[in-house]
Amino acid sequence: MADLRIDIHQLHFKNPVTTASGTFGFGEEYDDFLDLDLLGGFFTKGLTLKNREGNDYPRMDETASGMLNAVGLQNKGIDYFINETYPRIKDYDTHIIANINGSTIEEYVEVAEKLNELEKVPAIELNISCPNVKEGGMLFGTSCPSAVAVTQAIRDVYKKTLIVKLSPNVTDIAEIAKAVEGAGADAVSLINTLLGMAVNAETRKPVLSTITGGLSGPAIKPVALRMVWQVFNAINVPVFGIGGIMNATDAIEFMLAGASAIQVGTASFIDPQISIKIIDGINQYLDKNGIKSVNEIIGALEI
Repeated sequence: MADLRIDIHQLHFKNPVTTASGTFGFGEEYDDFLDLDLLGGFFTKGLTLKNREGNDYPRMDETASGMLNAVGLQNKGIDYFINETYPRIKDYDTHIIANINGSTIEEYVEVAEKLNELEKVPAIELNISCPNVKEGGMLFGTSCPSAVAVTQAIRDVYKKTLIVKLSPNVTDIAEIAKAVEGAGADAVSLINTLLGMAVNAETRKPVLSTITGGLSGPAIKPVALRMVWQVFNAINVPVFGIGGIMNATDAIEFMLAGASAIQVGTASFIDPQISIKIIDGINQYLDKNGIKSVNEIIGALEI
């Protein structure tokens, strides 16, 4: 077997395959389907300061090559996670990374401060694709000043590994990546979902209650690959690649483009065991090509 171990900041991963926030619950939902200890890690469902009911139904729609979702960060809040969920999942032998969200910088900070105390959560993924209510609903991640402000605020209070999740709904994602790196990010993850919508021709109404939603799945892979490559060439911290990864070949392509690790998202809804199959597929690829370590393919795209 090839050596699948990779390092992200101070974290040592047994392999580069993780699961994306919002598609894997809090891990325990997949216990019946796979051994979570085999994963490099998993990213929790998005956490907010207070309980959120999410958006009205309908809030999901299958597309020709993926899905639209507008779930709206439904969760029971950070205190419920700490008191109820964390004790049940803390003993998994893999990295548990908490995805955090907020409507104001103060909310983000309060969530991050609480997560400092959880020994078995060694990192957070800062989702900056959230509406800043103090700025009229503008997403934190769509401008350098707001991305820097929230990243710096978290860096000031959070002691462990900080991963910033970038929005693709921007003109220049490399510029945003450089900005959050300068503000203290230890790594970045990309891409979050692309903004899309669906229309019902019979009713002449939008399919989603929110009109627009986040597009994920194979349809976004070419965009995600391009952005990962651009960001890898613009910054000096590691990249988690996300977007339409359905098999080991997809994962390998992202790593060649510069991702140190990848996140499997929509594919888990189709095949709950796909992340384990991707680990096996990466190993087979490395063995077939006589590559001893997975690190040798990171950013190895020949231009």
